[in-house]
Amino acid sequence: MTRCIAVRRWTLALPLIALVGALPAQAADIYPSRPIRLVVGFGAGGPTDIPARYIADKLGAALGQPVVVENKPAAGGIVATRDVLAQPRDGYTLLLCTHFDATNTAVYRNAGYQLGDIAPISLIAKYYYGLALANVVPVDDFKSFVAYAKAHPGDVTYATVGAGSAQEIVTRQIAKLTGIELNRIPFRGGVGVVQELVAGRVDLYPSPTLAIMSQYQAKQLKIIATTSPERLSAMPEVPTLTEQGFDFIRFGWLGVCAGSGTPEPIIKTLNEDVAQIVATPGYRALIENAGSIPVSATPQEFAAIIQKTLDDAVPTIREFGLQQDQ
Repeated sequence: MTRCIAVRRWTLALPLIALVGALPAQAADIYPSRPIRLVVGFGAGGPTDIPARYIADKLGAALGQPVVVENKPAAGGIVATRDVLAQPRDGYTLLLCTHFDATNTAVYRNAGYQLGDIAPISLIAKYYYGLALANVVPVDDFKSFVAYAKAHPGDVTYATVGAGSAQEIVTRQIAKLTGIELNRIPFRGGVGVVQELVAGRVDLYPSPTLAIMSQYQAKQLKIIATTSPERLSAMPEVPTLTEQGFDFIRFGWLGVCAGSGTPEPIIKTLNEDVAQIVATPGYRALIENAGSIPVSATPQEFAAIIQKTLDDAVPTIREFGLQQDQ
């Protein structure tokens, strides 16, 4: 009799034991349950870092866990990308991805990753380039600059933040289009470039408008053209290259990415939250005031943009021999 009662009690206890045993697994499935890293491949205070910190702050509030920005500026963002891809694909390490992440796979013979290793989450901004010119250069529009460069072949300098950077590719394409010869000056980061441009120690820098807007407004440098299809609302007085007779439109982008293999529900959650942040008035004002465009995208739409970025850059990288070892 005692044995029968014991067996019955054990049988009744089995559902409770099973429920208790399942609790830790269920808790582990709740995302996020701890802080998240957002790795930025460029320095603090730059055109990539500023939107990243805004997104991180609001995303942390939406998710209920801190999103901590970590800057790892080196090799055109490749160090940051490798860091993210070396971590577990669990949504706790994210990348503030840029066009560099696409072009680096063509620039470096051993980038250490392929496009398929990156899981797009959402765009956060699209931006065009402003052709920033030092005040010491005695011209005020793009056509005059072309004439000046042709009259001083090889004397006019331009700044680049990497052999395969968008700035390098854009400058090479413009030089080929206009038939001018420019002298390349490499820099480690965009912040240093702008300082040198203001000081007049470098002449030209095709830059995301966010990085040069305050200096332009303070008249510390000139912007002689933009690569946008139409004039930017933040600088309506600056004509586009197309307006000035040069059929040239180029844009860059910023987004949030993860490592491939990150669970689809996590990607979906992050995409929805990021899209909501991008649509807020505060974020839109931050981006639009800098001459950029706040825009989100589905992971599928974003993947297509990343692939097109690579496809557009490869011909220039090959033509000018920009491929290099790490």
